[in-house]
Order: sequence, then structure tokens, then C-alpha cells
Amino acid sequence: MIDVGGQLPRTYFDRPTTEIARDLIGCRLVRIETQPNQQVRTSGIITETEAYCGETDLGCHAKAGHTARTAPLYGPPGFSYVYFTYGMHWLFNVVTRPEGKPEAVLIRAIQVDEGLERVAERRGKVAQKYWTDGPAKLTQALRIGERHNQLDLCDPKAIIFIELGENVADNLIDIGPRIGLYSVPEPWKSKPWRYLARI
Repeated sequence: MIDVGGQLPRTYFDRPTTEIARDLIGCRLVRIETQPNQQVRTSGIITETEAYCGETDLGCHAKAGHTARTAPLYGPPGFSYVYFTYGMHWLFNVVTRPEGKPEAVLIRAIQVDEGLERVAERRGKVAQKYWTDGPAKLTQALRIGERHNQLDLCDPKAIIFIELGENVADNLIDIGPRIGLYSVPEPWKSKPWRYLARI
């Protein structure tokens, strides 16, 4: 049985986004699914995140302002922002900062610790160490998609939420530029807003 921590409250996400991205390393991302006669948990320890910090951050979707796509970013902290990219992948983010300040943390990778049999089935013949080592892989593993956009992750009845985990020491976390910002100009391209646990 997994030793669970408490579900993170809304106040946890109403802080500087880079701090949250760092602090989420070691926490647990949980997905509740309904199966015949029961609800089951699939979850994993968060091992990689990226911070996206508002309209002035040219790597952030909010650079386009308030649009239908970016609307969740402008909402309250502790909600999900799930978007489609490259015509094939869903990516999962947690909205941060007060309402009206469009910032978020992208969850880039987890280490699965509950529901391994479900994840194994969903990820096919992929080796276990590669099941969820990327943001599109983890949404496939947890079956997160369009219908999970703008969910309240702090609701006691949430089907997706984050639990407090064990603290990961600073010397076990690599900090560097965010991934995939090929056309983003400096200094945003090189901002050290990616956090990766060496665990």
C-alpha cells in the first residue's frame, strides 16, 4: 500500500511558479479512475517539471494573451491546464499564482508507483524506465486528455490531484533550460526553469 501524503491545497499553488516547480519534485501525481464496482488509483512520483511565467515569458502560452486556449491559465491556482501539441499529444500543467496572473508548471515526468499493470498495458512494449519519462508519455499512461482541462485539482473529490511527497535534496536536482523552445528568443530560451530529479 502506498504511503500517501495529504492532497495539496490551493494555497500551495498561490506562490512563485519557479518555487512550486522545484517543490513539486518528489510529490505524487494521482489519477483516479472508475472501474466496475470500484475506483482505482494510478500515480507516480514527479521527477521533472518546468515553470512558465506569464505574458512576458515568451516560452509561455500566455504570451498570446487571454484566448480560448489560454483561459485556464488566467483562472485560480490549483486547476489543470491540459493542451494539445504537435497534432498528437496532450500535456498536463498545474495553474499557479493568483487569478489573472497566467502562470503554470508543466509536469514533464513521473516514476509510476501505483497501477503499474494499467500503465504497462497502455504503454505497450515500451521498457518500464521509459513509460513516463516525458510529458506526453505520462498523459498517455494516466489517460489524461482534453476532458481533464480546467479541473480543480484541490477539490476533495478530484479525479486528478497532487499529494505531498518526500522532500528531494537540492543536490539531487538538476536545474537548466526548458525543453523544446526552439524558436523562443533569449533570454527566455535559456531561463533555468526546468527541474529534474536524479533519483
